[in-house]
Amino acid sequence: MTAVTQEAGAPSGAALPPGMDAGEFAIVTEGLTKRFRGGQVAVDTLDLAVPRGSVFGFLGPNGSGKTTTIRMLLGLVAPTSGGYSVLGLPQAQALPKVGALVEGPAFYPYLSGVANLMRFDSADPTAPRASAKRRIAEALDRVGLSAAAGKRFRNYSLGMRQRLAIAAALLGPRELLILDEPTNGLDPQGTREVRALVKEIAAEGTTVFVSSHLLAEVEQMCTHAAIMRTGRLVAQGTIASLNGGLVTRIRVETPDAADAARVLGTLGLADVLTSDGAVTAELGGHAPERVNAALVGEGVAVRGLAVVRPSLEDVFVGLTGEGFDVDG
Repeated sequence: MTAVTQEAGAPSGAALPPGMDAGEFAIVTEGLTKRFRGGQVAVDTLDLAVPRGSVFGFLGPNGSGKTTTIRMLLGLVAPTSGGYSVLGLPQAQALPKVGALVEGPAFYPYLSGVANLMRFDSADPTAPRASAKRRIAEALDRVGLSAAAGKRFRNYSLGMRQRLAIAAALLGPRELLILDEPTNGLDPQGTREVRALVKEIAAEGTTVFVSSHLLAEVEQMCTHAAIMRTGRLVAQGTIASLNGGLVTRIRVETPDAADAARVLGTLGLADVLTSDGAVTAELGGHAPERVNAALVGEGVAVRGLAVVRPSLEDVFVGLTGEGFDVDG
């Protein structure tokens, strides 16, 4: 464990899922804390476990400690206390196996994509010079930029710029890819491009650790997630397990709200609520099509029917009692 007071190795006290050891995780932190001058606590006793092979969403509003955590994992900032393990290796051995994009891409605007990557690669003392051209070509191909390799960076779209930055992080063989807000500021097309790329990289066996303040984006991209709030971990687990603590509801839009509520109650649906021309209830084990058939059979005019599944925002609100303020 890389720590303030301990030797490198696997954390001994981090909370891991039952029956699993640190070797099955790409990242493990134990009580990781960063306190800045003046007493501000950016990260507070963080215990994190990122399974190998996962797309792990590190989720929280701006200012919740995500980037500071990433900087500690990459050795850019020293923890105040606690420790961490990356790929189960001492930091000097782990970092060459880690690719990272932190706080946006920075390239020369008048150089081409391939020329930028050549300069980036030449600055890495561990990168073998003899294979530079091959590795750069492979990285560009991997992110779908081979056809635009000769185009100047200033002429790249935002999505292409992010993909070039990810290519820079993939110039060598990587077991772990850390991306800090990779879709921040992108238009819908650029967001889809990055999302698809992350899934492709993960499918090839690389663990991807993605920080984001966009809850819906994490739900679409990730297999696992951890939720941060003001420097502290609120929850972590698979996306399914995080959502599993909340109930799925059914929503019926109808002018016959009173009759619809009566039918839903008769069917045994719990927590029936009526408001603004709609009726909602906990779906439980009921099939939505049978609920719809029962409503129509009782003469209820159904204008719309939807199954409302809990989102990560619902999880955040349920755990903290607060809305998810991305500017917080």
